[in-house]
Amino acid sequence: AADTLQLLKNLGLHLALDDFGTGYSSLTHLRRFPIDELKIDRSFVTGCDNDIQTGVLTGAIIALALRLGLRVVVEGVESQAEQNFVSIQGATACQGYLFAKPLAADVFAAFLSAGAR
Repeated sequence: AADTLQLLKNLGLHLALDDFGTGYSSLTHLRRFPIDELKIDRSFVTGCDNDIQTGVLTGAIIALALRLGLRVVVEGVESQAEQNFVSIQGATACQGYLFAKPLAADVFAAFLSAGAR
């Protein structure tokens, strides 16, 4: 897998490790794979603004990724308080229901057009 990912990177693709912190993702992947972006699973975001342990874990993951020179995308942001918390921690970007629910392609195109005005 590492060789294939390096070939893709050599072609100019940017690589993201999705759902970091769950399933098969591990700290080893941060060292072995040529990734550009870390997407933090929403399970680390829910309540990060008011639960000390969750906040510490979320902040530590963001800090680790930033120190490794990675972009940090935080998934599952559902409240302004969560968005404020991860932004203060240095997250590069956020996604989640706070911004929009999943949309069909045609609805998404209309959503973008309406926002461009």
